[in-house]
Amino acid sequence: MKPPAAVRKPRLEPAIIVIFGITGDLSQRYLLPSLYHLMKDGLLHEQTEIIGVTRSNMTAGELFEKVELCVNEVDKICDPTALKAMHDHTSMFRMDLDDPANYDALLNELNAIEEQKGLCMNRLYYLSIPPQAYTPVVHLLGERGLNASCQHGSAKTRLLVEKPFGFDLESAKKLIDETGKAFDEEQIFRIDHYMAKETVQNILAFRFQNPIFEALWSREHIASIEINAQEKIGIEGRAAFYEPLGALRDFIQSHLLQILGIVAMDRPTMLDSDHIHASKQALLERVKPVPADEVAKRAIRGQYNGYREEVKNPGSVTETYAAITVFIDNPRWHDVPVTLRTGKGLDERKTEICVTFHSTPEAASNQLRFRIQPNEGIELDLVTKKPGYSRELQKTVMDFSYQQNFIDHGHPDAYERVLVDAVRGDHTLFATSEEVLASWRIVQPVLDAWAQRDDDLAFYKLGSRGPVSNDAG
Repeated sequence: MKPPAAVRKPRLEPAIIVIFGITGDLSQRYLLPSLYHLMKDGLLHEQTEIIGVTRSNMTAGELFEKVELCVNEVDKICDPTALKAMHDHTSMFRMDLDDPANYDALLNELNAIEEQKGLCMNRLYYLSIPPQAYTPVVHLLGERGLNASCQHGSAKTRLLVEKPFGFDLESAKKLIDETGKAFDEEQIFRIDHYMAKETVQNILAFRFQNPIFEALWSREHIASIEINAQEKIGIEGRAAFYEPLGALRDFIQSHLLQILGIVAMDRPTMLDSDHIHASKQALLERVKPVPADEVAKRAIRGQYNGYREEVKNPGSVTETYAAITVFIDNPRWHDVPVTLRTGKGLDERKTEICVTFHSTPEAASNQLRFRIQPNEGIELDLVTKKPGYSRELQKTVMDFSYQQNFIDHGHPDAYERVLVDAVRGDHTLFATSEEVLASWRIVQPVLDAWAQRDDDLAFYKLGSRGPVSNDAG
């Protein structure tokens, strides 16, 4: 089967991908199907090995019986050759994550694989484990020498960490410090799979390769920016993960503020990883946190009915809906309100960026929308004259659709892109430590205010638009 042109390159160097928590939900739903797809499309080097770290006695064969590897295929049917390769190159490694001797055994296993193949291989540790387990695992990886590269050459060792990176500003600082003791910053890849979505990446091209829009990209022409991430589903049995976090930490602090950085940053000197991060960091540093005395006005939280029963906590004040309005203190965006909004159990599944341009006395405002999911694309509202003899006007949508315009070009799933970029060492789509801290600084006053009271928690019905007052501002 010939892969789509968009996913043939780049071809990666040989690597050992070690997945901590390979039997967990994230691994089964996203990582393993993405690895299968990369293997089928020939992006992974044929010598790549996948090692699943687990506490159980489960074999790779037993794991694959539970996993639907081909969910990303159009026909949901596995390619026999790729399926065999996936089975042949995946093995399980049983270990107690708290036992230092087990890390010595894992290092011996990695060295043995390289000795057998006669290759020096990149090593990638993917922590698909609860956030509270990060620090001890990272500490032992460093202490037992697994943070070093191949013994016999110049291949790289890298660490992939799932969000949330910290629970608040103080814990994020401590986690960054602890991780930095074992791994250099260039080795650390903090995952935000939203940044790997094709539409988000295309914002860079849209802004900086189309002078007509870059010339309009400021407070002189733009009245407001909204970034919305809505989900119809609830927490889907993830009570242990979600209950300590809530919507503000789970989505706004990480995903939506990272997207805002791409939407609002100044043009980088060069469109490479270092310069993009520098521009994004500069933007996030200028986002003003919501003052404590304005939290009630500019931050909204809600919880869908039935959530407390799901998490078996009748007094839970964890928000499943959150919206905050912030301002950017720089000349480009001064006084332009930016609303970041997310929620679960809502009436539709939709993630989009909406840029509203100023209206005039003669004409209503235009809106530009980046549809991140579903039906990825970009649309622009315009006013046009209706056909005929009258001068009656109507609103028309100019619509660029990925599905229609790139019908012959597949684009990688977000986790496929995450894995490819981590193996090849491209940091562009991964948050730096400075960006993580800047994001926590922005939301920390809201977290502090919400921790002091709970009478502002609004309840809403599953399948609704959210709280009645669902606009912060």
